Amino acid sequence: MTTSTRAGRREWVGLAVLALPTLLVSLDVFVLVLALPKLAVSLHADGTEQLWIMDTYGFMVAGFMVTMGTLGDRIGRRKLLLVGATAFGLASVAAAFSTSAAMLIAARAVLGIAGATLAPSILALIGTMFTDARQRASAIGIWAGCFTVGAIIGPMVGGFLLEHFWWGSVFLLGVPAMVLLLVIGPKLLPEYRDETAGRLDLPSVGLSLAAILPAVYGVKELARDGVHPLPVTALVAGIAVGYVFVKRQRTLDEPLLDLRLFAGKAFRTALGGMLLFSMLGGTTMLFVAQFFQLSLHLSPVGAALGLLPGMALPPSASSPLPCWPGGSRPAR
Repeated sequence: MTTSTRAGRREWVGLAVLALPTLLVSLDVFVLVLALPKLAVSLHADGTEQLWIMDTYGFMVAGFMVTMGTLGDRIGRRKLLLVGATAFGLASVAAAFSTSAAMLIAARAVLGIAGATLAPSILALIGTMFTDARQRASAIGIWAGCFTVGAIIGPMVGGFLLEHFWWGSVFLLGVPAMVLLLVIGPKLLPEYRDETAGRLDLPSVGLSLAAILPAVYGVKELARDGVHPLPVTALVAGIAVGYVFVKRQRTLDEPLLDLRLFAGKAFRTALGGMLLFSMLGGTTMLFVAQFFQLSLHLSPVGAALGLLPGMALPPSASSPLPCWPGGSRPAR
């Protein structure tokens, strides 16, 4: 029987280093909603390009999250986090100084792939640093709270930047935090690899991407243009490949995605709540922010103030990330 070691000052300072990028990445996601009208005019982006500018980040995160989570077990979670932070910082600069809608969409795609490395790496490192169940629960709560705070203050920060600077400034918010993480992270954060993890199952990686990306694309296109052959085909293909992916995971000794996670009621509830909040909150913010600025002709700060009451609703209620049953964290 092992005894959990309580975390000390080093671990809590390390948590602060991990929490700051989380806060700023969350803030960065929500400020884009306010920046969209200005950048659309500057880059001559049509309606379709505006949707891709908004959606590409989440599109890539959804496609690569599972792969990045298990990749960190094999190459090292700190290493993956630092690689992701580097890519996120560079892509943020590219997005800020984009000269065309296509360039911005490409930069947002790289941001999404880099963003897919951050959340699983940070959560895994928190689990490694905080072995005491109570401390781990507190640490995860702080991490989740930073995302919530970023969502609440994002519109106000974005409104201020857009009032005083060009639209690209909203993409630079996370760069200082990534630089801080790259400088301090190697000194404070432990490296951890799962020595029991087998080789990365490349067919599963391909299946996960082939399932998620067409499905997300199909849903997005159906929502925009209604029922057409291409998005319907993409959605059906994604679902079919997803079925093959799930069947493969059940037969592997070292699956890319441990399906036992979904057996836990707390996990399913938290996941469903976060999905619901993201869908409703993101959609509402996008339309309301554009209505305030394009129809009511409010300034970015005025639009941000109008959004604030809705953002103050407790999104944290939908994201209770509990400590794992038994005080332990799943390998994947």
